[in-house]
Amino acid sequence: MQMIATLAEAVPVELGAMIAGRDARAAETVGIASEKPWVRTAFVDVLGPSPSEVLRDLTAAAGESVPAVVVAAFLASGYHVYRDVPREVAESGHPEVVVTAAMGPDPALAGVMLMRLRAAGWRPGDAVVFAAAGSSDARARQDIRRAAAILSEYLGSPVRIGYVATGSPRVRDVVASLRDSGARRVFIASYLLAHGLFQQRLYDAGADGVAEPIGVHPAVVRLIAHRYRTAARELVQARVV
Repeated sequence: MQMIATLAEAVPVELGAMIAGRDARAAETVGIASEKPWVRTAFVDVLGPSPSEVLRDLTAAAGESVPAVVVAAFLASGYHVYRDVPREVAESGHPEVVVTAAMGPDPALAGVMLMRLRAAGWRPGDAVVFAAAGSSDARARQDIRRAAAILSEYLGSPVRIGYVATGSPRVRDVVASLRDSGARRVFIASYLLAHGLFQQRLYDAGADGVAEPIGVHPAVVRLIAHRYRTAARELVQARVV
């Protein structure tokens, strides 16, 4: 993924990418976007190191803290973004940190999802289930609804939202409901970043085809780069003031 090189800026800022998941492929997805010496990877849940550990380790040769941008690599702004990440930053004691907005919703992600659907065999006229992990946070659910609306616009047809882990209706139930309503073919659009337990559940949900996770794609890297640059400018402006 040479596209990660677009992150290079004339700004003394470190980048931390975060994602949660036990599956090694999920960690690899983040790792691919972290192959530069000024990029550090941190995990909010399950795996380590944590954001607070990485931030505490960011020091220059003289020993002072290095300004940091924490890129929130989440598809919706739920508890991880609003609670866990700020808590980790506070626990680190790092004096100069800016946290980006979540990656989604964003048209770039919808474009990748459309590509994944086509690769899975989807054709215009096929029913689509927008499959998200889910959240008990109302703000995250609103983000998911906005993301589904963007994908629906790209497809030129409605999509139905289904949840894999938290919330209802569940993906399997939405697939069954679409079949009961007369849909001949049903496809699942995965609103997940990487392979893992949740993606496996989609394969077992009874659809005719399941799109691969969003994964690492040049459009995703460009989106991360945009989030980084926006936050880095905030850091620079704060220093000038």
